[in-house]
Amino acid sequence: MNIEEALVILDTFIEHGLSDVQEIIFRQAWEGKTYPDIAESCGYDANYIKDVGSKLWKLLSQAFGEEVTKSNFRSVLRRRSLRQALPTQNSVLSEKLQTVPAVLRQSQQTSTGKDRISASSLAIEKQDERKTPVLNSDFLEIPGGSVPLNSFFYIERPPIEERTYTEINKPGSLIRIKAPSKMGKTSLMHRILTHAKQTRVHTVQIGLQRADSQVFTSLEKFLRWFCANVSRQLNLEIRLDDYWDEDIGSKVSCTLYLQEYLLEKIDAPVVLALDEVNRIFEYPEISRDFLPLLRSWYEDASELEIWRKLRLLVVHATEAYIPLDINQSPFNVGLPIKLPEFSLEQMQELAVRHGLDWAKGEKGLEKLAPLLAMIGGHPYLARLALYNLGHEEVTLEQLLNEAPTIAGIYSNYLRQHLANLQEHPELATALKRVVTSPTSVQLEAIAAYKLESMGLVKLEGNQAIPSCELYRLYFQEHLG
Repeated sequence: MNIEEALVILDTFIEHGLSDVQEIIFRQAWEGKTYPDIAESCGYDANYIKDVGSKLWKLLSQAFGEEVTKSNFRSVLRRRSLRQALPTQNSVLSEKLQTVPAVLRQSQQTSTGKDRISASSLAIEKQDERKTPVLNSDFLEIPGGSVPLNSFFYIERPPIEERTYTEINKPGSLIRIKAPSKMGKTSLMHRILTHAKQTRVHTVQIGLQRADSQVFTSLEKFLRWFCANVSRQLNLEIRLDDYWDEDIGSKVSCTLYLQEYLLEKIDAPVVLALDEVNRIFEYPEISRDFLPLLRSWYEDASELEIWRKLRLLVVHATEAYIPLDINQSPFNVGLPIKLPEFSLEQMQELAVRHGLDWAKGEKGLEKLAPLLAMIGGHPYLARLALYNLGHEEVTLEQLLNEAPTIAGIYSNYLRQHLANLQEHPELATALKRVVTSPTSVQLEAIAAYKLESMGLVKLEGNQAIPSCELYRLYFQEHLG
């Protein structure tokens, strides 16, 4: 969804539309600009802009019937766009609407725009007064992989999105996103790239998981593969042989190719996103050269104007972390983003989006608290639980009882962690100490760091505790 589409949605909910100043703030906030930036660009006092902005989000909150802030307004509008599109774009939904009782259909027809019943909230009455299944169960997304850009089930984690949108607008910037697997790294990356496209820059996405194994047989092969991919995505002719010179080496050849050819040719800045960078950690002879090379390009932007056209977005899973020279690694420069787990309130919002009416209000928070304790707010584990609850395949009580067992919905996920631990006995031994102790445990520094990188423990000073009850119960049983 672009800015113009967002403004069309606003027009349907706000009777008299936005004032000129409100529209300026909305447009520039959409681009990730801060209030001081907006004030400077339009010649207003910063405090005035902040005050108008605050009132704008309150106005939108009243119009949409939910809290809208500068951090989450894009997500709110995407959901509204999806809700409006579903009834007309999905024939399956249209058929199911015929089963909705007449009184409910009449309520839908007479409701105002902001109260319009959507595909995520309609319900079908049952004669036997059993728990009402949600109508949108057929539209729940199967958890796994990146969350689609227009997904109703993407939960923002303020202020992360706003910070990254602001940073990617800066010339020569570098953002590094790191977290254990299935925490939402790639989903955030796609949203940063989408935001960047709206500011009329080029975007290039290199997924290292798509590279053939032979690409990693030497640094030269890898860098040529890298440059060829960037060229193709920028719609430029691949001219590697014009710039490659074995006498000066692969790293210099690669740098000259970007500096003297690609960056010179393009007519706008380029955001270069590198996903699954952890794959090259498996090839130390490549990572020890490529990672410092990324850092050098970032540092060149402070001296050479041409490199300010390059903005880097580096994404990697922390499980595959290998010890890197802190003075050479690119991961101690730029803006670091470490993705947190969901809070209880974010879990509640996601549950409501899955059509679970029992999750609403204070009582809903109380019912969700045991689930949060079990999974620790892990985004993938949360979505998997709510997907199954939304389909009424299990009750919450049954899900919690079976969660750490081989019969539970998390068995495959937990088995993957167990396999990793069995390949590293020293980590399995360390984790066993943590999950079998009634109190926090002091671990050897490297083991503690690696277990935290896997997401299995949380560190409180020098002491380690299990990240959640799920890991404690499961690994107590399987590390024996």
